[in-house]
Amino acid sequence: MSRSLSASSQELLELAYIGLGANLGDLALTLRQALQALAVLPQSRLVAVSSAYRSAPIEAGGPDYLNAVAALETSLPPQDLLQALQAIELQHGRERPYINAPRTLDLDLLLYGQASILTASLTVPHPRLGQRAFVLHPLLELSPGLSAPGLGILADLLPAVAEQPIERLSLSLID
Repeated sequence: MSRSLSASSQELLELAYIGLGANLGDLALTLRQALQALAVLPQSRLVAVSSAYRSAPIEAGGPDYLNAVAALETSLPPQDLLQALQAIELQHGRERPYINAPRTLDLDLLLYGQASILTASLTVPHPRLGQRAFVLHPLLELSPGLSAPGLGILADLLPAVAEQPIERLSLSLID
């Protein structure tokens, strides 16, 4: 599911973590297809995928979400990676009619190495990363000791999201 990078692109690799979520349509198929799209992004290599998790919507209605986190080594600049993620969302019919609307696919750039980024279109670490069980659990599954700029050790944030319903599933998202 991954592809090789040229020697020149390996010099500038960052480890980016991508949050995946969907609560409309065939959730497992959508996340599998999104992971396949991530695996073929230029200058990138999909290196790990968390388990699938079921979570209830937060601050919204609608059906439960299927969530996961992917680790991607990439030399794409953060803004280019964001545009690639948004293009994948659009390919899956993503619409943004209102805040926290149900979605066919949501791809969030959670972390980009240890970068702190604040632009009009991109905030890294993701602004709600530390407030969502459906992000923290799969992220910490991939990297239990992970820390993030401005947030510290992410495992220390788990008690604050302990009341959010989340279930780790045995469903595989990679073939």
